[in-house]
Amino acid sequence: MQERLQELQAEALDKVQQASNLKELNDVRVAYLGKKGPITEVLRGMGKLSAEERPKMGALVNVVREAIESAIGTKQQLLEEAEVQEKLASESIDVTLPGRPVKVGNHHPLTRMIEEIEDLFIGMGYTVAEGPEVEKDYYNFEALNLPKGHPARDMQDSFYITEEILLRTHTSPVQARTMEKHKGQGPIKIICPGKVYRRDNDDATHSHQFMQIEGLVIDENIRMSDLKGTLEVFAKKMFGEDREIRLRPSFFPFTEPSVEMDISCKICGGKGCNVCKGTGWIEILGAGMVHPNVLEMAGYDSKKYTGFAFGMGPERIAMLKYGVDDIRHFYTNDVRFLKQFSIHE
Repeated sequence: MQERLQELQAEALDKVQQASNLKELNDVRVAYLGKKGPITEVLRGMGKLSAEERPKMGALVNVVREAIESAIGTKQQLLEEAEVQEKLASESIDVTLPGRPVKVGNHHPLTRMIEEIEDLFIGMGYTVAEGPEVEKDYYNFEALNLPKGHPARDMQDSFYITEEILLRTHTSPVQARTMEKHKGQGPIKIICPGKVYRRDNDDATHSHQFMQIEGLVIDENIRMSDLKGTLEVFAKKMFGEDREIRLRPSFFPFTEPSVEMDISCKICGGKGCNVCKGTGWIEILGAGMVHPNVLEMAGYDSKKYTGFAFGMGPERIAMLKYGVDDIRHFYTNDVRFLKQFSIHE
C-alpha cells in the first residue's frame, strides 16, 4: 500500500506539471483527490491493516495528499498569472486613440417648462400641491360647481372608470382638496402641476392626455386686480418684458367673473400675422375669481374670503416659447426633437 501511494504521488505530480490550463488542472484535482479518487480508495482499505500499521499509513496518506495539493496550488497560481498576461496582451488599450463620445441625457422640454413655471411662482410665494390622477367625480366636478347633469360637463369629455371614479380632466380637483383640507381657513397660495385626461382626437394641437398647471389664491380682500397683476408678471417673465396682456370675458363654472388671457404676438409685435390670425393676440390661459359656490362647498365664508384661480397648459406655453408647431412632438420621444432643447440648459 505504501508503494501504491508513492506511485500515485509521482503520477499525480507529473500530470499537474503537464496541465496547460485551469480546466485540466481541476480535472487532475478531481481525479486524485476527489471522493472517487485512488487516494480515497486507499483510505477505505486501511480497515484491513493492523492497529500498528494504521497510524503510519494515515500519516503517509496525509503527506502524499499535501504534496499533491501543494503542487496543484503552485501550478494554479502560474496558470492564473499566465491567463492574466494573455488577456492583457490580447485586450491591450491604445491610449493614443481618441475617446468615444458619451451620449448625455437632457431634460424633456415639458419637464423644463413645468420646472421653470414652478420656480417663477415659488418665487412669488406659492407652494406646489399635487393630487391623484384617478379622481372622484365629486372633486373633479361637483366640488367645482359642476353638479351631475350640468351642461358644462360636456366641455370635458371624460374617461370614466365607474360612475363615481374617472381620470381627472383638469388639476382643479387638487384645489378642491386643498380648500377642504384647510377647513375654511385662509390663506391659500398654491400651484397644481400634473397630467390630465380627456377623450379628444389627437392632432397638432390636441391630445387625449396632456399637462396642466393651475393656480389658486384665497384670502381676505383678494381682487381681480391681484389676478391681473399676477398674470402680467407671469407673461413678462416667461415671454419677455415687451409682452402685453389682455383679459377677455369668458365662462368657467368654477369662477365668476371668468376671463381668458391673451398675450401680444411676438412674431408681428401686435400688428397681425398668420400666427395670431391677424388679431395681434394669442390666447394662452383661462382664469377668474373663485365662484362663491366653490368657496362655500369647501367650508369658506364667501363674504369674508375671496380668491382667484388660473389654469394653463405647459404644452401650449412651450409651443409658443420654443416655436413648436405640433403638440405630438412632446410625446413621440424622437431624440432629434429632444436634442434641440439642450441649448436651453
